[in-house]
Amino acid sequence: MEQKLEVSFHIAKRLIDVVVSFCLLIVLLPMLLAIAVLVKLDSPGPVFYLNERMGKDGRPFTLFKFRTMYYGSPPLHAADGSMLVLDDDPRVTQAGRLLRSGFDELPQLVNVLLGQMSLIGPRADPAAALATYRGIEGNRLRVKPGISGLAQVNGRTRLSLTQRHRFDLAYIEKQSSRLDTCIFLLTFFELLPLSRWGGHRLHERLNQAANRLISDAA
Repeated sequence: MEQKLEVSFHIAKRLIDVVVSFCLLIVLLPMLLAIAVLVKLDSPGPVFYLNERMGKDGRPFTLFKFRTMYYGSPPLHAADGSMLVLDDDPRVTQAGRLLRSGFDELPQLVNVLLGQMSLIGPRADPAAALATYRGIEGNRLRVKPGISGLAQVNGRTRLSLTQRHRFDLAYIEKQSSRLDTCIFLLTFFELLPLSRWGGHRLHERLNQAANRLISDAA
């Protein structure tokens, strides 16, 4: 019975991924075009940043993002192997500072539509990060990576690689439609300043609901 429920969940999740990503790409097309023009006018270089990441079962795929750094900027890595993000990073363009609240991730809707990613799931790591995996951290590759996830709505770049993996493993252990819905809604609070418009109570309730759903996974 549990196996049937798991299969049903993954079928429903894929169906939702396809429908929602397709609809969002249509609705957001004018904004995506405007962002593309902004990136192009702001600094020389391509509009998109393409990077190879690990997908489900370790299969590599090309992840799409809007470019937020000056073209040719070298990557910086923390001691744990994660990408290092500085508060006043000189590599980040003016347009990039605006986009880094989450808008730079929107092209990944194409990755979702192609079946390489899901709307909700663990963050997609580069192949080089595989060497830093310890023990059960490899379980992150059991599912498709997501545009958003528990780590993204609980600190994003402020978390260490170990902390991000802990959130990802908790999600994989307790993934459900209800948890996905909570994370999806929390993502909008991260993307848009809804708390400034009186939405802080709803944000707190969603956080509490998500924490209850994963409390047994710690």
